[in-house]
Amino acid sequence: MRDEDAGMTKHADTDKQERRAVLRLPGGRTLSLASPLVMGTLNVTPDSFSDGGRYTSRALAIGRALEMEGEGAAIIDVGGESTRPGAIPIEAEEEMRRAVPVVEGIRRASNIPISIDTYHAVTARAALDAGASMVNDISALRSDPAMAPLVAERGVPVVLMHMLGTPRTMQNDPQYDNCVEEIGLFFRDRVAYAAAQGIQETRIILDPGIGFGKRLTDNLEILAHLRKLRAIGFPLMVGASRKRFIAMVHPSGKAPDERLGGSIAAAVAAVMNGADLVRVHDVAQTVEALRVVQAMREAE
Repeated sequence: MRDEDAGMTKHADTDKQERRAVLRLPGGRTLSLASPLVMGTLNVTPDSFSDGGRYTSRALAIGRALEMEGEGAAIIDVGGESTRPGAIPIEAEEEMRRAVPVVEGIRRASNIPISIDTYHAVTARAALDAGASMVNDISALRSDPAMAPLVAERGVPVVLMHMLGTPRTMQNDPQYDNCVEEIGLFFRDRVAYAAAQGIQETRIILDPGIGFGKRLTDNLEILAHLRKLRAIGFPLMVGASRKRFIAMVHPSGKAPDERLGGSIAAAVAAVMNGADLVRVHDVAQTVEALRVVQAMREAE
């Protein structure tokens, strides 16, 4: 390798490390990624696969957000539309009616960073106006052409997730030749699009989309080979909490909210293989598990 090539490679590696070091929020706030962060899932929907209907009351939803903050969540992710397999889309107006008052209430009660889980730009804008500080877009900016300009304008972090099809169709016989490689190509394409739309690379997070158009083997392959996706150079988020693949690995007939062991195992595996953030329902238990992982790292 020529000296100048080695220098370019070193510079690129440094850039990647800097992008991973912190999550940059609006107003100059940052979240360190030196240790794994836990994003608490708050579904304010009647039909989500695990906790649908549990937090449809604004007061209960805000209370759960504050509880998750107390348990160690670094971010609260508020979603007003179910994206479980087979879910039927709802209008953005209904999504806003469910989610935005909750975002507003959490922000009045706490300074914890809030993520809005939506692929509708109008919902994202309303949530950002109400106090959210990042966008979690399962369509990776493909669903609404107004989303990327909004994210760029507001200077907020955005999660770009991989998914085949839509929630309604994504589990209709998904097929890959090489799942991890294809997700990597998808990420590179979406990062290039985001950058072309004016979104700063320091505000991009990648999510391989466990359970979103994936077979059991695909989900396991993703968890086992996350470092190949981490090498792209952006923070990685993994959301495996309570998902069906856990019941496929360990059939038990348990309800999704009883898949705690598998959920923690998936979160630990994700972090040990390169994830920077995990999106979970069971915050307290996951935080405890990941503190053990971090202590092991620091003891090396």
